[in-house]
Order: sequence, then C-alpha cells, then structure tokens
Amino acid sequence: MNEPVVQIITREELLPELDDSNFFHSRQLFRIARLTPRQKPYMAVAQTADGRVLAHLLAIVRYRASLLPPYLYMHCRIIGEGVYSYSHGDYTASGLFGMMIDALNSKLVSRMLYMEVSNLSQKMFAYKELKQRQFFPVHWMSIHNSLHSHTPEERISEKLQKRIDSAYAKGVITDEVKDNADFKAFMKLLKHHHWLKPKRYIPDEKFFEAVRQGGFGRLAVTRYHGHIIGCSAVVFSQQNAYLWYTAFRRKSYAKLHPDELTLWHAIKDAHSRGCRHICFLDVGLPFSRNPFREFILRFGGKPVSTYRWFRCSIRWINTLLSWIYRN
Repeated sequence: MNEPVVQIITREELLPELDDSNFFHSRQLFRIARLTPRQKPYMAVAQTADGRVLAHLLAIVRYRASLLPPYLYMHCRIIGEGVYSYSHGDYTASGLFGMMIDALNSKLVSRMLYMEVSNLSQKMFAYKELKQRQFFPVHWMSIHNSLHSHTPEERISEKLQKRIDSAYAKGVITDEVKDNADFKAFMKLLKHHHWLKPKRYIPDEKFFEAVRQGGFGRLAVTRYHGHIIGCSAVVFSQQNAYLWYTAFRRKSYAKLHPDELTLWHAIKDAHSRGCRHICFLDVGLPFSRNPFREFILRFGGKPVSTYRWFRCSIRWINTLLSWIYRN
C-alpha cells in the first residue's frame, strides 16, 4: 500500500470530512482558534492516495507577549494524540502520529520557540516516535474523577461536604455565565488570577465567548452577594468533561471557600450531564508537595503519572533540557 500523505491545513474551507467527536482535534476548535487573536490552528491530516482520511491532529500556535515579566515568543501545543479513523491494521496510530509530527515540525520549526504535546491517553503512546524526533519527556500529573460508578457526594469527605453546605447556606451560589456582565466579570477574574504566572496562557476573550456560544462547554461563576469570587471553564468531549481554566478569590473570601464551591459545581454539572469522567488539565509537575493537586484530590479524583513532551527549536537548549530531563 502506498505511503500516506500528510497535509498541513490552515484554512477551514480546505479541511476534508473529519471525525469531530474529539473536541481537541475538531473542526470546531480549529474554527475557534482561527478566530481568536494571537492563535493560529494547524490541522495535520494523514490521507491515503485515494483521499481516505487515516488520522488528523490539531496543533495550535500561540503568540505570547508580556511587559511584566517581559517576554515575546510563539509556542505550539497539541492536546492529546489526535483522531485515528483507519479500519485496517496497515498503519499504527503511533506511526501516523510520528508522520504528522514530522509535517508540523517542517512547517513550524522556524516560527516557534517550542512544541508541547500533552494529555496523551496512554503514558507510553508514541514514546519511540517522540524520542526519535528529539522530544524530551517531563513527568507530569494527571487527575480525573470517575462519575459513572459513584455519585460525587460518595467520593468526598463529610468534613468537605459540611463546608460546601455551610457556604451555600451563607448565600454563595455557582451558576452559568448568563449575560455580558457575567462574562466580563469572568474574564476579569481569570486574567487577574493568572497575570503573574508566565506559563499559564489565558486566551483572548473571543475564545471563551465562542466556546460558550457554540455550546462546546460551560463557563460558570461563583457569586456571593453580587460579587464574583470564583470561575471555571469546562469543555465536553467524548462523554467526558475537561476543566480547562479556573480562578478563585481565595484570600479575600477564605471563609467561603470559593475554590471548593467552584470545583464542586463543575463536578456536579458534569455528573448531571451524564459525563463518564471529569478530567483536570494542567495539574502540574508531580512534586512531593503540590497544593493544587492535593486540593483536587480532596474530591475523590484518581492521580495518574504521565508524560508531557517538549521540543525546543533552539538545538543547544533542547539538548541541554533533554539531558536534564533524561529518564
């Protein structure tokens, strides 16, 4: 059989018919990224000579700039391994993945500082292919809550449940972003919470508005007497919910526990929608002490050690980092 051909597509009208069940590699996210300032989508599509789509992989290049701290660069992020629709064993998923990564590297190597591959469904997926292409793995932590075997209430402690009930009794509520005023408050809190965290990328508000208006996820805010004290952004894909962004005013409203109520609402909402799991993106490095990880685990989540892969376009830096993070 002829070798598959990989195309890199940057215009939506040129995309072939795709399986859009995975939101992170869908036509919908491609469109959202294209319309979002400082983002550009690149869809890698592997096809046979007769035009049959074997696999596709969405990479999004992000343009990042800040005055404090000062930086200016572009990086490319791929969330998950893509979608594979072949019906015969002629090609392996990892082999097709490697071909699509090669095509993306050829297209983007001169335009970005680094490429990042995260949230692979299996820790060892395409390990050989990524190592051969000078990616280096960094141990990362992944957490997900199962929602189909037990209710959320069965997975939390009695003490945590009492804190949540007490906050509700004091007038704290969490609900969906309803209007423009809610949306502005959502964006203000999200940006303020992360403005001194250079790694944490917050997209332009057009991204969140498109997710909300398109029905691909939910934006929620936690309120107390008219004040927004917490917020979250959740997207849905393949019967799972993904908590992508969140922010809280923990210090100003410590006794109301806005972080716990915001997260609790996201879990409860995913359960009510019939999602099988809620997954938490960007939990972080698996340090012995990780406050955010420990916070999430209070809700009955399952921690899983995984890899996040990186490749820097500056060769000597990539070589140095590969040595530092060698297995």
